Amino acid sequence: MIPLRIKVEANADQPFVVRLRSFEGVAREHKAGQLAPFDVVLDCVGPEGARYVGEGGPIRILGIDPAKVDGDVLLVNPRRGTADRLIRNSSRHNTFLVTERCDQVCLMCSQPPKKHHVDLFPYFETAALLAPEGATIGISGGEPTLFKGQLFDFLQRVLAARPDLSFHILTNGQHFAEGDREAVSRIDRGRVVWGIPLYSRDPAVHDEIVAKAGAHEQLLENLALMCRLGAQIELRTVLMRPNADGLPKLASFIAATLPFVRTWAIMQMENIGFGRMNWKTLFYDSSEGFDVVGRSIDLVRSRGIDAWLYNFPLCTVPEPYRLLAPSTISDWKRAYREECDGCSVKDQCGGFFEWHPANHGYSNWGAIQ
Repeated sequence: MIPLRIKVEANADQPFVVRLRSFEGVAREHKAGQLAPFDVVLDCVGPEGARYVGEGGPIRILGIDPAKVDGDVLLVNPRRGTADRLIRNSSRHNTFLVTERCDQVCLMCSQPPKKHHVDLFPYFETAALLAPEGATIGISGGEPTLFKGQLFDFLQRVLAARPDLSFHILTNGQHFAEGDREAVSRIDRGRVVWGIPLYSRDPAVHDEIVAKAGAHEQLLENLALMCRLGAQIELRTVLMRPNADGLPKLASFIAATLPFVRTWAIMQMENIGFGRMNWKTLFYDSSEGFDVVGRSIDLVRSRGIDAWLYNFPLCTVPEPYRLLAPSTISDWKRAYREECDGCSVKDQCGGFFEWHPANHGYSNWGAIQ
C-alpha cells in the first residue's frame, strides 16, 4: 500500500504544515524569493534521509524516495517523529479525516467511531491552500457535521481563496437545519458535493444498519432541506444482505421522491473495521446476484438520474454495466490479485480493496479476456 504516514525528524515543539519542493525550477524560485512560506526545499539526500530547508528550519524525511513525495503537503508531528501526507501531489485521492467522532454506529463502518476529537481545521485549511491547481479534496470522518460551524467556515474561506478547488464531503446527513441556511449560502455550492447515505426505503432497515432510531426520518427531512438550499447531493447506498432485496424499491423511491439528487452510487463493502467483524452476515455477492442491482440502476437512469457502481471489480459486473463501474477505490488502498494479470480491462478497473478477503468474497470473478 502507499504509505500515508512517514517518518520525519524536525526541531520543533508543535505540529506544523509544509509542502515539499524537490526538483526542476525550485532552486531558481528559492533564490528569487518566490517560494511560499510553507515550502521547504530539498537540500541533500544521504543515508540518513532527505534533508529539506525552509523558513521554519530544516526537516528530514526518512525511509521514502524524495521523488515520491515531491509537492506533497505534510502535517508534521515533531514529537511523534511522523508526518501525515495530507495532500499527495501525484494523486487525485486526497481526503482530510476531520474527526473520528460519530453519532451512528453503522454495521459495516470501515472507520469505527472514537470518542476523542482533535481539532485540525487550521492545519487542513493551510494544506488545502497549498493543494495542486484544480484539485478535489475529500472530507470524511467520523461525522464531519458534528463540527459543522467550523466546517462551513473552512469551506467558505478555502473556496474564496482558491476558486479552482472543489470538495467532496461524506456525511450521514443528520445534522443540517434551517438555521444553516445563511452559512450554506456563503459557500460556492457548485464546488461542493455532499455524499449522503440512504440504505433502504424501509425506515426500520435503514435505522438498524446505522444503529440509530429515527435516523431515516431525519435523513429524509434533511435531504429535502439540502435540496431547498441548492446543495449537490451524491446519494450513497452500501450493498448488503439486509438491504439487497429492497434495492428496487429504494430505486423507485429515489426516482419518484428524490429526483434532485445529482448521483446515486451503489457501493460494495470494505472488509475492514466493523465491515470485517460483520462480513459473513453482511457481504452480498453481486457477482452472483447482480439482477437486483441491474434492475435498480436501470430504473433510476430511465428517470434521468445518474447511477453508478462504486468499488465493484469489473469482472464481477455484467458487460453492459461495466461503463457504470468507474475506478473508485483510493489508490493507497487499491490492490489487484495474481489472477488479474493479463486481464484486458485491468487498466480501467478499480480492482479490490487491499484487505478484501481471498477466501470468502465474490464467487464469479477472474481476468476478462
